[in-house]
Amino acid sequence: MAEFAGFPVAARPEDLGFDSARLGRLDDYMAGMVEAGRVAGVTTLILRHGKVAAFRTHGSAVLGGATPLSPDAIFRIYSMTKPIAATAMMILFEEGHWVLDDPVTKFIPEFENLKVCVGVGPDGEMIIEEAKRAPALREVMSHTAGFAYGLFPDYHPLEKAYFVEAIARPDGAQAFVDKVAAQPLMFQPGGEWFYSIASGILGVIVSRISGQTFGDFLQDRIFGPLGMVDTGFQTGVDKADRLVTFYQDDGQGGLKEVTEVLNAPINPFIAPPPFEDGGGGLVSTITDYARFTQMILNRGELDGVRILAPVTVELMSTNVIPDAVLATSHPLRLLPFNPAFGFGLGFSVMNDPRRMGSVEGRGTLAWGGMGGTWFWIDPENDLAFVGLIQRFADPISGEFRAKARTFTYAALTRPDL
Repeated sequence: MAEFAGFPVAARPEDLGFDSARLGRLDDYMAGMVEAGRVAGVTTLILRHGKVAAFRTHGSAVLGGATPLSPDAIFRIYSMTKPIAATAMMILFEEGHWVLDDPVTKFIPEFENLKVCVGVGPDGEMIIEEAKRAPALREVMSHTAGFAYGLFPDYHPLEKAYFVEAIARPDGAQAFVDKVAAQPLMFQPGGEWFYSIASGILGVIVSRISGQTFGDFLQDRIFGPLGMVDTGFQTGVDKADRLVTFYQDDGQGGLKEVTEVLNAPINPFIAPPPFEDGGGGLVSTITDYARFTQMILNRGELDGVRILAPVTVELMSTNVIPDAVLATSHPLRLLPFNPAFGFGLGFSVMNDPRRMGSVEGRGTLAWGGMGGTWFWIDPENDLAFVGLIQRFADPISGEFRAKARTFTYAALTRPDL
């Protein structure tokens, strides 16, 4: 049997329960988006039962390029870094270094005297009170600790402060910690859900526990063992030409190259970054990230290499957001959390897809990145999907994700196989 990225390739999609003609809708959509100039290129990979059901590339690494997009093209995966950071934390969890209810101050004492924003005064200044306690690590891992991000500066004074202080792009790990410590929390720990720089904090904790740089830990404990040969915080000079060009809407129905992100020049990823960000710093390929998703789908193991115990993956895959937070949370929620759809330790968790009007299996894990990348892991159907584009912070990414799910599951006509 032929192989791709270390996975056996099915002779026909039908062997894995898919209808080839129906699966063609996914190809047609992706190809159409390239032809319409909505993206320069797109690559998708569907795995089922540990085998390749479909792998496709459309377009090029540059808009209108004559050279087809390569299977080993390197993409900025941004927040798809977060599940990897969570996995690193859970490796250390298994080794007994921490438990879910440990305060974050156990490893970052700089957070000992955090304050909380409880309102905004008439002059726009934040009203501050003492934090009732330090955030627990389960709250840091699930974005319920109260940290902000700086992605939405017009939404809240704390978000503006994070943006102005460039907390998401610091000069180093200690500068990152110090800048976070100087700001209040958005709410009392555990009180709400707000997307945050928490995964960057996880990277700092991994480094402090292990005594390694975060990048070295990821290489030694995840990337190396899984054969993820093109994933890291830099491409280096030798792989720089494989990095896909990054685009954004030009405001006239077309695309233009991204030159800056969060008011900073775009990272070329050639040299080591000043801060190895667990929240969004990695680049990867579709084949590398597929190996990570299959490891999670296999409950912590791939090709005889065990990264996590099955029970640890089960823990990561279980909603940890309290019921009260699921019912009513921060106005800027990004995701429609409720008892049918929650968040675990590094992933969103689909508890009841039909109630949510969705087609994936119960227990599906998912996340994406602001460069347009996305994935999901569906244990009920033993299926993993990875899709990669490079279009910055654009609603079109949501369209890609929704269409991919619809077309993939509409083609899975024999889920019993």
